[in-house]
Amino acid sequence: MKILTIAWKDALIRFSSRSELLFFLVLPLIFTYILAGGTPQGSNEYKITLLVTDQDQTGLSAALAEAVEASGNITVSPLSFADAETAFTGGNAPAWLIIPAGFAADLQAGQAVELELRKRPNSSDADGAARAVSAAVGLVIGPVEVALASVTEAEALQPFSDDEERQRYFNLSRLEALRLGLNFPGKVIVTRAVDESSEGEFNAASQASAGQMITWVFIPLLGASGLFAFERNQKTLQRLLTTPTSKATFLLGSIVGQLVIGIVQMALLIGFGALVMKVNWGRSIAAAGLLLVIFGLASVAFGVMLGTFVKTEKQASNLSIMMGMVMALLGGCWWPLELFPAGLRTIVHVLPTTWAMEGFTDLLMRGQGIEAIWLPSAALLGFAVLFFTVGLLRFRYE
Repeated sequence: MKILTIAWKDALIRFSSRSELLFFLVLPLIFTYILAGGTPQGSNEYKITLLVTDQDQTGLSAALAEAVEASGNITVSPLSFADAETAFTGGNAPAWLIIPAGFAADLQAGQAVELELRKRPNSSDADGAARAVSAAVGLVIGPVEVALASVTEAEALQPFSDDEERQRYFNLSRLEALRLGLNFPGKVIVTRAVDESSEGEFNAASQASAGQMITWVFIPLLGASGLFAFERNQKTLQRLLTTPTSKATFLLGSIVGQLVIGIVQMALLIGFGALVMKVNWGRSIAAAGLLLVIFGLASVAFGVMLGTFVKTEKQASNLSIMMGMVMALLGGCWWPLELFPAGLRTIVHVLPTTWAMEGFTDLLMRGQGIEAIWLPSAALLGFAVLFFTVGLLRFRYE
């Protein structure tokens, strides 16, 4: 009953200010949505808009535009020269392809053809559009070259009666070459065997859902340190000297109360990730639940330890935000650890946030189960024991 009473008292103190809701729910949801790109998992395919002005208006020019769009990440927007120029100048698209008149005629004559591709400077989307156009040109020119060679060979055996017959033979040859070329896909899909030791495909929604949950649960739990400063300043801790309540009981009550609040917050953020961002949190519910509880325990124990060092609520608040943000950032909660230098990736394992993020990454993006989180769980449990022990040894009533 003492533990529950202390836990309830701490919860009332924590939520006595409405601003607490900002860190509890509002900011986590906003940052999760923004860092995920504002799109659910599985629906975050981004397409580059390419303006296309077809001044040739032939089957080959149309085939080129179709081949560009078939690349999968390009949306072709056919416009007249004037409209495309207005759109490109206004910044509505990163690139503009102009197919000149005589494109098909020059190709069939075996002459060089010049395409005009205008790109916005310093734009990765424009570079992506240029690569798609280059690949499409190869797909279109290849069958044309085969058809020209076929026409030359046929004409050497027996001359065509007129240009119409020659054009008809060319068209049939190109279509046959195109049909045969479909056996060789222009887009390579790499398929890997299932290997639990290998990394899965990165997904922004999963990264944001797990990373922001860790960040915004970790900071308020560190903020539990402010409860101790508040009660010391209010002289309420000194009154415990007149009651048969041990330091361990008081600290355990503080941990239980903040841990329950943290678990509720994590459940709400997971629900948002699953329902809104379509993150698959259900691959291993038991593993996720276990890791959530242990991470929450390590976080609140850290807050309890920090509370034995700080002297004022303001100091506790500032330290909680600063330490929480820095440790979350270095732990890979905002950007994947793979982007960090190799040496730094090793050093940051002294932080509980790193172990928590690695565990959730294994569950969400690598599709692993409970067997993959034993090491992160053991590390977080070790942190919890260490922090609680230090907090217990340093605890003072005034």
